Amino acid sequence: QCDLTGWWENDLGSRMQVSAVDSQGNFTGEYHTAVSSAQKPIQPSPLVGSQHLDEDGQCTFGFTVNWKKFSDSTAVFVGQCFAGDDGDEVLQTSWLLREKVDSLPDDWKATR
Repeated sequence: QCDLTGWWENDLGSRMQVSAVDSQGNFTGEYHTAVSSAQKPIQPSPLVGSQHLDEDGQCTFGFTVNWKKFSDSTAVFVGQCFAGDDGDEVLQTSWLLREKVDSLPDDWKATR
């Protein structure tokens, strides 16, 4: 059964720490990104999320990261936890990043 609690690292070297998941599936933590286009130095950023607790242990989840310490952007991640054949847990995720833009005509370039 997948347990989101603890440290996770992705292929680009970004890491996140998830605190204990409560009985409703809610969790908090910190995201330590390894990539950024911001001009300020990268700092750990708070995350808040929720997971769908399921009997087979391969839960779906989502979380939001507020990059407020060094950027005017917010990211959302959605994914699923899989238990690999070797017993290792793997998180497969997709994300959207919204950057602040100065005007409505620039909206087209604000989301990646």
